[in-house]
Amino acid sequence: MPDIIHLLPDFLANQIAAGEVVQRPASVVKELLENAIDAQATTVQLIVKEAGKQLVQVVDNGLGMTETDARMCFERHATSKIRSTEDLFRIRTMGFRGEAMASIGAVAQVELKTMPHGADTGTKLLIEGSEVVLQEPVVTPEGTSIAVKNLFYNVPARRNFLKSNAVEMRHILEEFQRVALAYPDVTFTLHHNEMEVFNLPATKLSQRIVSIFGSTYKNQMAYCEEDTGFLVVKGYVGKPEHAKKTRGEQFFFVNNRYVKSGYLNHAVMTAFEGLVAKDNHPFYVLFIDIDPEKIDINVHPTKTEIKFEDEKTVYAIVHAAVKRALGAYNIAPSLDFEQDVNYAPLQPIRLQGGFNSEFEPERKSLGSGRSSGGSTSFPGFTPPATTTKRATSRGWEQLYEPPKEAQQEERISMASSETGLLSDAFADTAPASTKKAIQIHQKYLLVQVKSGMMVIDQQAAQERILYEKYIASLQKKTGASQALLFPQTVELSATDAVLIKELAAEFKDMGFQFEDFGGNTIILNGIPADVHAADEKELLEELIEQYKNNSATLKLDKRENLARAMAKRLSTRSQARMSDLEMNSLVDKLFACQVPNYTPGGQKTLVIMELSQLHDLFLKN
Repeated sequence: MPDIIHLLPDFLANQIAAGEVVQRPASVVKELLENAIDAQATTVQLIVKEAGKQLVQVVDNGLGMTETDARMCFERHATSKIRSTEDLFRIRTMGFRGEAMASIGAVAQVELKTMPHGADTGTKLLIEGSEVVLQEPVVTPEGTSIAVKNLFYNVPARRNFLKSNAVEMRHILEEFQRVALAYPDVTFTLHHNEMEVFNLPATKLSQRIVSIFGSTYKNQMAYCEEDTGFLVVKGYVGKPEHAKKTRGEQFFFVNNRYVKSGYLNHAVMTAFEGLVAKDNHPFYVLFIDIDPEKIDINVHPTKTEIKFEDEKTVYAIVHAAVKRALGAYNIAPSLDFEQDVNYAPLQPIRLQGGFNSEFEPERKSLGSGRSSGGSTSFPGFTPPATTTKRATSRGWEQLYEPPKEAQQEERISMASSETGLLSDAFADTAPASTKKAIQIHQKYLLVQVKSGMMVIDQQAAQERILYEKYIASLQKKTGASQALLFPQTVELSATDAVLIKELAAEFKDMGFQFEDFGGNTIILNGIPADVHAADEKELLEELIEQYKNNSATLKLDKRENLARAMAKRLSTRSQARMSDLEMNSLVDKLFACQVPNYTPGGQKTLVIMELSQLHDLFLKN
């Protein structure tokens, strides 16, 4: 049979390699910025047009390249970083694989201008689809300028898979921020479509963090440092009260290289255990300096994954460093972590006749006025003469209702409240159609149904109702707005500013009204008509955080994501005592939904317990 195995042409091999190395314009940004750092640049300019689809250009004042090096850098597996196998395990530079420039040159039109320090002239190269179309001497500043134009111009299928400019620009900003955080002693600037987005002078890490993420971070950071000899951990962690719903602003750098590590993230999160809510994530920017021979970064072409020789020790040191930082700033509690440090447990309420019940109403509602009188009317139990009159459920409700006067608080009888609740449950035999919902712990609603009892998760039900409402508004573009009496100025991070501009039409369809105030600041003029006008700025920030959180875990279109995010944020804000009218309205609205049984995320909104199941709870041995 004829031979069928052959070598691929260089241009095709480069295009295949580009599939892993160059996934989008942000990939080009990452590689070019890291090359500038490796060239010992102290000033780096990033210039982007049309979110990198038209142009990505990096200009640095680094070492520059000779004519031969300029030509060689576009060859596959050509690198100045390593020469032997031993070098592979002593890497301190960002690049070393020798694939990036060859991959970029295979799928774009590249213009390179470079001149070494002290040289009289530099070199200009034009590369198109791995082919050198021009090479000539040129007068250019010392350092290197690389302009990558029309990315994927010769691979239209790849270009068609690129997202909108706003999405691609958000990815570019993420890569830019990572490099800028890793090297605060380097001056960075970023221009997009002739507009300056970032101007970051050389400074210290804390000021670089504030410059990137905003002035609100000035009071959010606690310094972290631990030197064990095995490794050094330095950086900043956010104070627990500023934790967010997303983990976007969490950065690990190992030998100044940004890495993604769920293992290290777990070490940080366990240090924050008990200080932040379960679904919240603290901010951190942490640097680990370790002997390169103790790690392996040659795991993936993007070099964001890493393996440690002794990962358990690294985990323990990172955990201890963060824990110590929290304690040093008096953030971590000094009491026993197993005990609730906010509220002392209420004493059990003991009923006569051998029954024992324990209630946990809000402490502010109970105050100091407690009464121990009263009892229940269970079979075999003889109540005292003072309790012949049946208590009503109103007494139970008063336990959760802030009293208007101190004297009124003293008249609340806990025992009569218990009596009313229990006797109502046994004695009431009214038809299901006339039943009212009962609220429990401001979280659940109990409703009698023909087959037994239904328990509704109040927050989940509200989330389902709000989701269907907002998805309809977004689809029909009918969201009504209420103007704010005092418009609010909202300062956003660069990535959030890009995101909100990307979603401007959807925000408007839902009822938000805002205008660009320049830079990363907007003026919030209106919110959806049915949203309670309070903490509007916080609501918008929470909505953005929830949207990003959804994006990180789910593949949703913009409208679906935004409707889910809005429903989630508003439902979590609405844990409150409800009137009878509000409870019954919630039940009616839930069953008017297309999918009343589940939230958009698949969580149950209700559970029905059959009457036979209730009987079994009491009749079985």
